[in-house]
Order: sequence, then C-alpha cells, then structure tokens
Amino acid sequence: MRSILFVCLGNICRSPTAEGLMLNHLAAAGLSHSVRVDSAGTGGWHTGDPPDPRAIAAARKRGVDLAPLRARQVRKADFSDFELIVGMDRQNVADLRRLAPKGSTTRIGLFLEEALGLSSEVPDPYYEDERAFDAVFDLCDRAVRAFIEKIER
Repeated sequence: MRSILFVCLGNICRSPTAEGLMLNHLAAAGLSHSVRVDSAGTGGWHTGDPPDPRAIAAARKRGVDLAPLRARQVRKADFSDFELIVGMDRQNVADLRRLAPKGSTTRIGLFLEEALGLSSEVPDPYYEDERAFDAVFDLCDRAVRAFIEKIER
C-alpha cells in the first residue's frame, strides 16, 4: 500500500482522526516517506475547517495532533492519486463508488473491513459527547495499527 485516503461525511471527525493516527504511526515506524496519507469528506460543508474540537481533544489526550489538518471534499483526482480509498461507513463507501470516474482502478472499501476484516462501521460521533470521540479514536487507532502491520510486512 503506497497511498490511502480516509473518507467520512464532512472530514472533521472520523477521517481526520484516522489520517492523524496514520501519520503518527507511520512516523513512529520510520515509514513516513513510504505511504501517502490524506483524508476528505463526501460533502464540502466544512472545507478549510480544522477537525471538530472534540476530535482534536480526544487525539491530544493520546499524543496525536490533529489541529493542523483541514477538511476538504473528495475530488475526481483522488480516484487516480490513491491506491486505496476507505469510507468510515457504508454510506461513505456507496457515495465513493458513485463518485468514482468510469474506469477508475482505485480500490474502494470499508475502513474497518480493509484494516481488520470486520464488516463494522466507525460510528459518527458528531451528535454525541466527548466519550463518543474517545471511542472513535480508539477504534481508528486499532484499525490504523493493523494497516501499519500490513505495510511493514
């Protein structure tokens, strides 16, 4: 795996959490230059915004800095620029498949399925409290660690 794009609805909660974790774990493993990582949203409402303050706080408690990240919307070029695009939930995956240009060879999958072999979704914590953001962080951390192990093999 040389490039991965993490996708959720608005790119302010789940996907930047996964991106920040991936960047952090790649750096710790000495693999920062081996894999291109980014995140995006299927919607553009938050374009240019930092991650949700609750996502930033959940990550900061565990030594991961999400504050520099900025939301963006999925674009056509992503389907040629990334080897793997993973959606946080089934609706994200369906939207990605609909947005993919005809003939795209980019693999599109469900984040937890691609990482851990689970058919589960990462729940959207946006309308929840800080505990939901902590739970999303922990779930994304587990999945990202699995991706790192695959890359190291």
